[in-house]
Amino acid sequence: MSIGQQIEVIQQNINEALSRRACSGMSAPQVKLVAVTKNHGVAAMREAVDSGITTVGENRVQEAVGKKNQLDRHVEWHLIGHLQTNKVGQAVAAFDLIQSVDSERLAIAINRVAAQQGKKQDVLLQVNIGNEETKFGVSPGELNKFAHFCSQLEHIRICGIMAIAPYYEDVELVRPLFRELYQLFSGLKHSNLPNTAMQWLSMGMTNDYQIAVEEGSNLVRIGTAIFGSRK
Repeated sequence: MSIGQQIEVIQQNINEALSRRACSGMSAPQVKLVAVTKNHGVAAMREAVDSGITTVGENRVQEAVGKKNQLDRHVEWHLIGHLQTNKVGQAVAAFDLIQSVDSERLAIAINRVAAQQGKKQDVLLQVNIGNEETKFGVSPGELNKFAHFCSQLEHIRICGIMAIAPYYEDVELVRPLFRELYQLFSGLKHSNLPNTAMQWLSMGMTNDYQIAVEEGSNLVRIGTAIFGSRK
């Protein structure tokens, strides 16, 4: 199938997951599809955008900056990979949303650079929902403290939370973790912190996005199901 056809299938799957969510009694708002373009070329990105994609997600700052100069399409740019503090200047200049804020040190650096650039940077707080040593993010138990800290930084706007769930062969095993993330998101949404506009719950990738949507996600990050395996 073409990239456009793959996107149609994914959107249909999302709509069906939203219907199941509505049947369970949960609200079913629109879901934004972020096309993960890491290691995929600009031509493939253009095809995706021309097929309806409005948001692209990149893992690496340098790769995004290079593509941004070539893409010739208007899209939102999201950073979804780990951000090193020495790349913060480029990241704040290049990205509309940094999804991967995973430490107080990084939040302070983003706040400082955003102030220098005259910008209020939209961010998501990354949660290590599976408490995996190989993943970044704060533990679920640390999230409230982390959110309170970040909410005091004047040049950051907390727009939600993000997580990369563990990979399971039996994808149903991830459902309780997504359910927990939704509860964490809802709790922060009602906490009325300053510099906070809790809009996005970013969870779900190619392997598990349908379950993520059923459990409350409104931002899914999908690469392989759109573009095929990475080059």
